[in-house]
Amino acid sequence: MLDSTRNDRPPSAETTAVRARKGLLVVGSFVLLLYLIEIVNTLMLHTLNGTFGLRPRRLDGILDILTFPLLHANLAHLFSNTLPLVIFGFLVFLSGRRVFATALASSWLGSGVMVWLIGGFNITVGASGLVFGLFAFLLVRGFFNRNWWQILLSVVLFLSYGGILFGILPSVASFVSWQAHLGGAIGGVLAALLLSNRRAGTQLSGR
Repeated sequence: MLDSTRNDRPPSAETTAVRARKGLLVVGSFVLLLYLIEIVNTLMLHTLNGTFGLRPRRLDGILDILTFPLLHANLAHLFSNTLPLVIFGFLVFLSGRRVFATALASSWLGSGVMVWLIGGFNITVGASGLVFGLFAFLLVRGFFNRNWWQILLSVVLFLSYGGILFGILPSVASFVSWQAHLGGAIGGVLAALLLSNRRAGTQLSGR
């Protein structure tokens, strides 16, 4: 017996639309959290940065890897990270929650570990490492997956935002953490490799 109330819309289109709404909600909520933390931090004269900012090569600073992307030097610093974080995060989320969580976690960890190992003497804060990680993920995943649509997206993103890649180069400006940028980008590439279709296919065939 046929159900006359069945929704006959293409399931792929419906899934994409639902995923897009969830992506906006998740990424938007994360950015809102960053602004709420920054407002509190500002009211506290940014004392949170000294407590939870990342202190390189200190054993008691290892846990700061979990907190330093949530803090910023000021509202202008956070504002500069907002738009690329929303755009790149949303585009990654369109591939699914697992992909987004893996790319974000890998970028977060890669950025933090790099700063902790080779960072300067200043305390490091900011989500720019996540921005570079998500951007790097979007740039390389299509080549790992041999997906022409993803490669086309990477080309468009590179032409639009490729200039930020200069941020992974050593900088004489002490207020720019190129180590965080480089570590985040490495984390993004590793996430793309880990999630690549070819790797998944190899693991499946090896069972």
